[in-house]
Amino acid sequence: MMKLVPHWALEQQEFWNAIRKRNLWFIKLRYGVVILLLAFIILSISFLKIEFTSIQLTLILIITVSIFIYNLFFHYLRRFVKFDIESFNPMSVSLLQMILDLISLSLLVYYTGGIESPLYMLFVFHMIIGSLILPGAVVYTIASIFVLIFATMITLEHTGVLIHHHVNGLLDFHLYNNLYFVTAYLATFSLMIFVSVHLANGIARQLYNREKDLVDSIKKINMAEKEKQQYIMGIVHEIKTPIAAVTSYLDLILQKFLGPVDEKVEEKLLRAKTRSDEGIQMINDVLNVSKLKLYDQFNEEEIELEKLVCGVIRRRQPFADARLVTIKFIDERKNKDKLIGDRYLLDIAISNLVGNSVKYNSDGGKVEIRAKDINGTVSVEVCDDGIGIARDELPKIFSDFFRASNAKKASTEGSGLGLSVVKKIIERHNGSIIAKSPSRMAKKDQPGSCFTIELPLKREKLNK
Repeated sequence: MMKLVPHWALEQQEFWNAIRKRNLWFIKLRYGVVILLLAFIILSISFLKIEFTSIQLTLILIITVSIFIYNLFFHYLRRFVKFDIESFNPMSVSLLQMILDLISLSLLVYYTGGIESPLYMLFVFHMIIGSLILPGAVVYTIASIFVLIFATMITLEHTGVLIHHHVNGLLDFHLYNNLYFVTAYLATFSLMIFVSVHLANGIARQLYNREKDLVDSIKKINMAEKEKQQYIMGIVHEIKTPIAAVTSYLDLILQKFLGPVDEKVEEKLLRAKTRSDEGIQMINDVLNVSKLKLYDQFNEEEIELEKLVCGVIRRRQPFADARLVTIKFIDERKNKDKLIGDRYLLDIAISNLVGNSVKYNSDGGKVEIRAKDINGTVSVEVCDDGIGIARDELPKIFSDFFRASNAKKASTEGSGLGLSVVKKIIERHNGSIIAKSPSRMAKKDQPGSCFTIELPLKREKLNK
């Protein structure tokens, strides 16, 4: 089995998916062949004045029914074949299909006139298809065997060892007993088969080599990306340490542990504290993006949405209180079904949305989080009456490092990575997220924004 699969494709899902699609295409094509064979028999008898003997007609029908039966078997079997190189895999199915088809075709050719049958050209068609899928050594071996079988069959017919099944109506004379024609026919047929295999397999081999180079390039890019993310995480983490230290000293001063603070000085210190907190949040955004790209860890667990959202609100409440923004959670779900996902990642996603709604709001603003059940999914809507997002900027809002123009004018610091992280997390949970502005909470001068997350409650496998 190992020789059927290129070594570079052992863990390439796209390669296996392509083979599965080609197998399905062969199966569908074979149904068409069965219909065409039945139509050919009916038309031949009824309109084309082609006469089959009772033996020919019976055996052609048996071969046609056999093709239909083993095609049904392949149609059923392909659902259970796994991408396992050490056992029966999709490439094995391709090989088995090709062998059975060539056997069926050989029998059809024999019972429709042998060397006089027009169906012999289908050998070339099968060899070209096989050459595009199977390794060269396998296809050349199959081609050699069937050329030998076909030559033996024609030779035995010529010598009278095998009965020649002439089809009346196709030719008025016999060709199988003409030695010069038989010799020229077999030479031309063999040459056509091997040239077709050589050309088709050469094209396939070039495509395989290019795909291998592409896979190698992707691996190198991924390695470079991991090294870059590790470097970014190291540098950013070092930057975070002194800023966190500054924030701690500011807290000591603002909490009057070092004595009374002048009112004007306290105002400046509060601004410095706000800027420091924003800086730490930006650093956390960069670290979260780097972690998402660097680590493939994804912990699946049952999550109670209400507890998750309430935990986010509790952490964001001090920041909201400082800006006089109220946060309200409305749970309209009839069924309190638990989500299945990564608690840490979903916490980051919802916390980012709530944090943005508070950050880009005005004093006295409102943030509303609403949960609903919608057709087997849970919808989490985070709406506010803040500064909103320009309509032409909505399609770009989830791009890395993109910040809305009104957010920049508001002198509110940000990395432009928060929403990008949110989108990646939600898609990793097989969910979706959309942004709207103005929101349903819009006021006259404050259009607000609304982000709606939809997560499936039941799914077979989460994206990893």
